[in-house]
Amino acid sequence: MKRIFLFVATNLAVVVVLGIVANLLGVNRYLTANGLNLGQLLGFALVMGFGGAIISLLLSKTIAKWSSGVQVIDQPRNADEAWIVETVRRFADKAGIGMPEVGIFQGEPNAFATGAFKNNALVAVSTGLLQGMTREEVEAVIGHEVAHIANGDMVTMTLIQGVMNTFVVFLSRVVGYFVDGFLSRGEQRSGPGIGYFVTTIVLDILLGFLAAIIVAWFSRQREFRADRGAADLMGRKQPMINALARLGGMVPGELPKGLQSMGITSGVGKLFSTHPPIEERIARLQTA
Repeated sequence: MKRIFLFVATNLAVVVVLGIVANLLGVNRYLTANGLNLGQLLGFALVMGFGGAIISLLLSKTIAKWSSGVQVIDQPRNADEAWIVETVRRFADKAGIGMPEVGIFQGEPNAFATGAFKNNALVAVSTGLLQGMTREEVEAVIGHEVAHIANGDMVTMTLIQGVMNTFVVFLSRVVGYFVDGFLSRGEQRSGPGIGYFVTTIVLDILLGFLAAIIVAWFSRQREFRADRGAADLMGRKQPMINALARLGGMVPGELPKGLQSMGITSGVGKLFSTHPPIEERIARLQTA
């Protein structure tokens, strides 16, 4: 509940700050004179910026199970499944969170954690990961995912994404009205014109790319923290270092887009990558 309260409070704070800044700069008077109600714009930015992010967070477990073909282990069918469940349980107890659901999915080496609440999450590992790593290395990867849950990374990333979305929606429409007002000087008309719509679409795309870079940067930072969390849960760094080194020599499995930031490794291009390079993660963990 504390993280959900923080989520909502931060969202409201963003809207309030946008309103104060707009009033101080005189933007409110200009927009009102040109047919745009600032309060309505802030409300629209709020709904557009956080609506999709919140819905995705609440549905994350369901979407993950469906999109990745996760088979939840309700009753272990063999010794390997029993070991995975017990490992997750042991780390969850040590991290002070509720027991997550545990699942396995078919595919190349990867793993992820997801869920809206840290006491009702999901940890899933791929068959490729189980086959390509030693038990100690798999244990480290599981510790990494449990650390994500304990750190509240799912809510944090949704919060950051929602904040970025809100700024993109707000700024693109404010600039759109300025551009449209400049292009339509002297014209008598009601409502925005083509200048507004074209500017808004272009800025939604450009600012969206910038927002994606910022979100990816935050995602990379939480990966370092989860690596340290796994080392803490295991009581030593070497297993996580070994697991990362092993992953560096593998071709990681592709996760659905909505789960990529929660996987063990993903991303193309450093600016947009949700995970740091393996070598950088190992170096950071060695010096932590």
